[in-house]
Amino acid sequence: MSEGLGQVRAEDAFDTDRVSAWLAERLPQVSGSPTVTQFSGGASNLTYLLRYPDTELILRRPPRGGRSSTAHDMAREYRVQQALRPVFGKVPNVRALCRDPEVIGDEFYVMDRVQGVVLRRNPPAGLDLGPARARALSERFVDTLIELHRVDPADTALADLGRGPGYVERQVEGWTRRYARARTWNTPSFAGVSRWLAANRPEDVAARVIHNDWRLDNLVLDPDTLEVVGVLDWELATVGDPLMELGSALAYWVQADDDRMARSTRRQPSHLPGMLTRAELVERYRRGTGLPVENWVFYEVFGMFRLAGIAQQIYHRYHHGQTRNPAFRHLWLAVNYLHHRCRSSIRSAKSGSARRS
Repeated sequence: MSEGLGQVRAEDAFDTDRVSAWLAERLPQVSGSPTVTQFSGGASNLTYLLRYPDTELILRRPPRGGRSSTAHDMAREYRVQQALRPVFGKVPNVRALCRDPEVIGDEFYVMDRVQGVVLRRNPPAGLDLGPARARALSERFVDTLIELHRVDPADTALADLGRGPGYVERQVEGWTRRYARARTWNTPSFAGVSRWLAANRPEDVAARVIHNDWRLDNLVLDPDTLEVVGVLDWELATVGDPLMELGSALAYWVQADDDRMARSTRRQPSHLPGMLTRAELVERYRRGTGLPVENWVFYEVFGMFRLAGIAQQIYHRYHHGQTRNPAFRHLWLAVNYLHHRCRSSIRSAKSGSARRS
């Protein structure tokens, strides 16, 4: 899992010796001070690799600056993985949770490193992703999601993680509020999009454990077989409607025939020859779960609106000087583009309805 590793950014540094002293009291394999590097791929919680002589650990902590009240809860993320691992073995093995902000200024937790390859914007050199292997990978992408969505919350200690029926309604209302709070002068209001979502929202189709950030760069792959050996970044996991997760996941899935703007914002190699299209992924998911996807345009628009909200929250921190990470500088352009995509999908849906009536 070395892709995206680099020197710790100055704004994200912490006292390594204090962390090591805290860990040494809890983990016998920890001794001395580790070599610390930072994963560059994440845009929310911060992730570091701690290399000790006898072990490698992953440390997760919240970002500095403005935060969502639920998206950076280290104790919750730790608990989710601890409870889910017995029934979904692709969850990393968590080791220790620190709730004392005196150690590094924030809560944090550590877990075992999952060895494998994480795909970023482009495959790493030497990894064969020809058409046949790309197709197999895209099938595993959705099949692993199906596997997760088959987990009954009652079989875990996570049945209380969600808030019961009304998940779709809460998501539409919640992302409408979050986007409005994070909006800056150079991004659209999304008022028409959020009104359309509120007026066209379906009832929940099921209540399942959902990851809520399902992307190729959150999957750890065996480099030889491309099997999924780990699923990372459980900070947003909850119990909710699985079709809402599928819509959110496919908002990131840029395919080969998308326009230039979509291809320029691509962060995973979903465009490669052989990769399933979004429509093919939806159909494979439908066959694997039996869930109804007739109202797919709603989930598609919601996924893009939610992605715009995530990007806007991150850009809000950059806009107000709470982070200087240059990767966030142009996110406002992506937000404007997603607004265009949402409106286009809504117009197509309305046009289709008019033709049928």
